[in-house]
Amino acid sequence: MAPGANEQQLDMTLLAGYRLGHRFRFEQTHYNLQRYLRVSIALISHPRSTHKVEMSCSDCVAGKQYLGSPQGKTEILGGVSCYVGTPTGEYDRTKALILLTDIFGVKFSNNLLLVDDFAKKGYWTIAPDYLHGDPAPPYAFNNPKFNVQAWTQNHTPEATRPPIDKVIQALKDQGVTSLAVTGYCFGGRYAIDLACDQVVDVIVVAHPSQVVVPTTFETFAQKAKAPFLLEMGNEDNEISVPQQEEIDTILGGGKYAPGYKRDCWPGCPHGFAVRGDMLEPQQFAGKEGSFINSIAWLQLYF
Repeated sequence: MAPGANEQQLDMTLLAGYRLGHRFRFEQTHYNLQRYLRVSIALISHPRSTHKVEMSCSDCVAGKQYLGSPQGKTEILGGVSCYVGTPTGEYDRTKALILLTDIFGVKFSNNLLLVDDFAKKGYWTIAPDYLHGDPAPPYAFNNPKFNVQAWTQNHTPEATRPPIDKVIQALKDQGVTSLAVTGYCFGGRYAIDLACDQVVDVIVVAHPSQVVVPTTFETFAQKAKAPFLLEMGNEDNEISVPQQEEIDTILGGGKYAPGYKRDCWPGCPHGFAVRGDMLEPQQFAGKEGSFINSIAWLQLYF
C-alpha cells in the first residue's frame, strides 16, 4: 500500500486465485471494480538512473503491453483525430474528461483500454492525437537504445499543444462546460499546463515527465485553481521520492487551497499507471490503486 504520504489510505483486497487470461476482481471500500486481466507481453528490464533526466530514461519506453479489444471509436473533434470512450446509458454531456497519453499515443492498446476504463466508470473520455500521428514507434517499446530525447525535440509544446486546444474548443462548442484532464508521462506536463492556464476544472496526473522540481510546481501553485491528484511510484527515476516530498511542501498541508493529494506506490517505476506489470503484485496494486484513486478524485471534485 501507499506509504504515509497518502492523505487517505485505500482499503483494498486482492482476491486470490486470478489466473492469466481470467477475470479478476479488485475491491476497495467504496468502489467495486471488475475488469479483465490482460495478457502481457514480456518486459525487458533496464537499470534505472538515480538522478532526474528529462525524457531520456529507459522507463519512458519500458513496461508491459496489454492485449484487449478497445470498445471506443475514433472521432474527429476540431479537426483532430481522437479516440473516444462513451459511457453506456445516460451520462452528463456537459462534462468531458481529456486523457493525454504517453509517447506511444492513441494507437497504443494500453492507452485505448485506459480510456475505456474511464468510460465504464461513467466519464465521457476523449484522448486527442496531439502527437500528429507520430507517436514513438512500436520498435521503441522496451528498447533502451531508442532516442527519447530526439523524439521529444520533434514534439515540442509549440507543435503538440494546439491540437489539444482545438479539441477543447470543439467540446465547448458542443455544450461542454466542465472539463477534467488526466495525463500520463509525456501527457502529464500538458495536463499541468492546462491547469495553469485555468482551462480545466480538475487534474489527475500520473508520473509526469518534462517537469522541473520545484519550478513547475511553484508555478502551478501560483496559477492553477484545479484540484490536483498526483500518482507516483517510489522507484520513479524522473521524479525521485525526495523531489516528490518537495512538491508536497509546495502544495500540501492546505497550501494549495483547491485541493492536493499525492500517492506514492511502493515498487512502482515511472510509467506504472499505464504500462505496469499486472503479474507483479506491487505494480498490480499501484496500477489498479491509482486508477481507483483517480475515479475517487473525479467523483469528489468533478
